[in-house]
Amino acid sequence: MGSIDRDEDAPLPSLQHPLKIFDAARRQDRFLYACAPMVRYSKLAFRQTVHKYGVDLCWTPMILAKEFNRNQFARDSDFTISTTGIQPPTIVQFGANVPLELARAAALVAPFASGVDLNCGCPQSWACAETLGAALMNKRELVHDMVVETRQHLARDGWAVGLERDVDSPRGRSVSVKIRVHDDLRRTMDYLDTVIGHPQNRLVDWITIHPRTRHTPSTTPIRTEALEILTEKYSRTLPILLSGDVFDLAALPIRATTSSSSSSSSSSDVPDLATLTLKEDNPPNSSSTPSPSNPAQQQQQQQPKPSNTNLAGFMSARGLLANPALFAGRPRCPWEAVETFMCNVARCPLPLKLVVHHVQEMCGPGMGDDKAALLSKKERARFSEITNMADLIDFLDEKMEEHTGRKGGMRRDL
Repeated sequence: MGSIDRDEDAPLPSLQHPLKIFDAARRQDRFLYACAPMVRYSKLAFRQTVHKYGVDLCWTPMILAKEFNRNQFARDSDFTISTTGIQPPTIVQFGANVPLELARAAALVAPFASGVDLNCGCPQSWACAETLGAALMNKRELVHDMVVETRQHLARDGWAVGLERDVDSPRGRSVSVKIRVHDDLRRTMDYLDTVIGHPQNRLVDWITIHPRTRHTPSTTPIRTEALEILTEKYSRTLPILLSGDVFDLAALPIRATTSSSSSSSSSSDVPDLATLTLKEDNPPNSSSTPSPSNPAQQQQQQQPKPSNTNLAGFMSARGLLANPALFAGRPRCPWEAVETFMCNVARCPLPLKLVVHHVQEMCGPGMGDDKAALLSKKERARFSEITNMADLIDFLDEKMEEHTGRKGGMRRDL
């Protein structure tokens, strides 16, 4: 790990512009996959783990810009980077409500991160009380000013923030926002019109939409009818990521439908609130497309692609926490992902309680349709008795050998 303080003459780390990663995914006609900003959980060791299993872009936990600017301890503890191992493409998310604070914090992390993101979606009461997170959904002019100030500040410091024209620049950096929606979707459109700016000279590289309101609990399905309207309106202007209810690649909260099935639907039908239905230009069961005999190929072919949706990609939080291999197509967490995470923890240490929580999530029932767990409830109860990292490693090695027949190698690898 390393501190963000550096020698001015030291060479910049090699970082890829996020829009170039978006473009690469689009050219492959696949969705971009992102690890959501999670308080306490999306730290470096976890970001490295999910990146190994197919995550293209990783978000840090939300960092309070004001404290980050003023406190060296906050900078050292809130944002860690890899100096010797793999540094996943990283977006630093900030909580801010003052344009200059966000701009200064962005300038501090610019040498080490691919971009910065403004949190306009955190619904927690403490954040909203400080006019952070979802409270900013009522402050569109302020968010506009923060985005503009940040771009101008980065440009003055010599960073390339010219969107697509700077994707090949080693100093290219992105500025994005993550939002929720309003009960009245017209307010969300007014908000996005203000924050995005003119389509030919937009102010943000992309947006992430969590289609729930500030007061909607996570147990309530996302508002897919709102997402469909917003993606139809804005996807031609900039890339859009979906955040929310992304638990399993085989059961994404969207589906592709054939033109015939779309046209046969009555205009009075009630929208499916759990699944976003999107038109598919080339239906997989058409006479011009041979039907594969392999069930896995059939499932892959039936899954929607960016070319027949208005989405650029998916962002997952709880799904990845339970199964870091989610975007590698694994229906539940494999033992090798647990082993990978523990090896990353050895290089990028985390507090024991945090490590135990991560492993408990990975070893428990998943968030997708496959509810099988690596360890039984009785076995998982042992985690509460573990008081040091050595005991945790021994326990996991023992259980991995017991359940898989493969001798645990976590202690050996460490």
